[in-house]
Amino acid sequence: MSSLHSLPTPDRQAAGSQTQDNRAPDGKSPDGKTPQDPRPTGLDRLLSLIERAGNALPNPVVLFAALFALLAVVSTALDLADVSAAVPGSAETKHITGLLTGEGLRWLLENLVLNFATFPPIGTVLTLFMVVGLAEKTGLLNTLMRATLARAPKAVLPYALALFACQAHVMTDVAALVFPPLAAMVFKSAGRHPVAGLIGAFACVSAGYAAGFTVGSLDATYVGITQQAASALPAGDGLHIHLLINYFFTASSSIVLGLLGGFLISRVIEPRLGPYQAAEGEPEPEDLTLTRDQRRGLLYTGLVVAAYLAAVLALWLPSGAPLRGEGGALLPSPVLTGMVPIVFFGFLLAAVTYAMAARTLTTAEEMITAVSDSLKTMSGYLVMMFVAAQVIALFNWSNVGILLAVKAAAALNSIGLTGFWVIAAFVLLTACLNLFIVSGSALWSLAGPIFVPAFMLLGMSPALSQAAFRIGDSATGILTPMNPYLFLILGMLRQYEPEARLGTLIARLAVFAVPFLVVWLAILGVFYGFGLPLGPGAHIGMK
Repeated sequence: MSSLHSLPTPDRQAAGSQTQDNRAPDGKSPDGKTPQDPRPTGLDRLLSLIERAGNALPNPVVLFAALFALLAVVSTALDLADVSAAVPGSAETKHITGLLTGEGLRWLLENLVLNFATFPPIGTVLTLFMVVGLAEKTGLLNTLMRATLARAPKAVLPYALALFACQAHVMTDVAALVFPPLAAMVFKSAGRHPVAGLIGAFACVSAGYAAGFTVGSLDATYVGITQQAASALPAGDGLHIHLLINYFFTASSSIVLGLLGGFLISRVIEPRLGPYQAAEGEPEPEDLTLTRDQRRGLLYTGLVVAAYLAAVLALWLPSGAPLRGEGGALLPSPVLTGMVPIVFFGFLLAAVTYAMAARTLTTAEEMITAVSDSLKTMSGYLVMMFVAAQVIALFNWSNVGILLAVKAAAALNSIGLTGFWVIAAFVLLTACLNLFIVSGSALWSLAGPIFVPAFMLLGMSPALSQAAFRIGDSATGILTPMNPYLFLILGMLRQYEPEARLGTLIARLAVFAVPFLVVWLAILGVFYGFGLPLGPGAHIGMK
């Protein structure tokens, strides 16, 4: 799960904790023990190991800078050794070019800025983040959540919560902060256990983070890195990589994961919590009834968005429509290549309409300020992407990326790990790495340039590699102490259970991680086995 914000680190007590003694953030005393548990449990030791290993990793920016330096040395050594990479299925041989040579230094000076300026994720992510941030600042997304959950009957509330949470990545990381406490209030108001709502919402938002019908900056980050990685091979030039290459897969996955999440909340988590009794000093449930302005805002927004979507379809679907592709084709077409502007204007219309109808932002100046405030949180992301862009560009220019892809594909073939089994192994590898590198953009920037070309050489499309990465990047993020949101959720949990510990929270979240990982991988297996397209014009194989 991609983290773009500066949050409390695991060695600090979570805000909102009600413990008054000298305990650490996980509820332990300074010597690592508690009065109730004099010995660390196996879970405690495992979490401690993960935390120590994760803390030993440098900041992603430092990690990419070190990788760039390593690539510079390795590429130069391979250049001096006159190493080449023969691309299977092509008569072309790629010679490794070293960075620490005259040619390499000239390339770096001429392309340092260009590598960053033309890095595909940058423009797309910033473009979408502006309007998603505006929609969040106007209150549209929060009101939509309230309207959806507050109206759900008590019996179906867990399923409505899980289904909605699996769409929440459109709100970026804000969803992990806003959605869980709101879900707890909704559950409490409906006479259900608020802790089940809190934990279930965080689990479904995080473990199903890369699923959903919604499209946002996460998709833009993924597809931009995928596009750059695929361009390392000649076969990547003719591929149609766009924002929706995983849409059929993510949309269907969100339904299945939503139903699974609802089942786990109502049949596994809530029964084990026992009867709910309000703790002393616990906040009263908030009134979730929408105001007249909020209802009017949602109504007008729905009408405007529906009209906008109808206009887009009218310009695309009819024979001879201006947004048809070459020769009148539906796919590929300007609708797919221009999906980012289409989503941008859709969010912009929705946010402005709601702001004016609900009177949350009334002037252009207020809206511009809201957009500017949203982009302030992107500074850390931009610094990381600057260094990551240089690493991926060097991978491609030096041909080291091709060499690694060829060697990786050959190694997988030699051990007989091909077909869907290699995809399953990649998902598990990503899920393990996600315990230590919780930033999805950083992890995909590291893995994509190697595995996307390697899988292409095995006949698998970049869309399939990206879909597999989505699973591993989402499912295990709720289990690692390296996830800073975990400590904020612990603080929220202690409002209802003052003695709750980090191990207790993770044990409950683990109920979701493994089923989500297994079921989501099974869904990908269905797409793979039946050769179903992962998105519009995005097939499983290269052909």
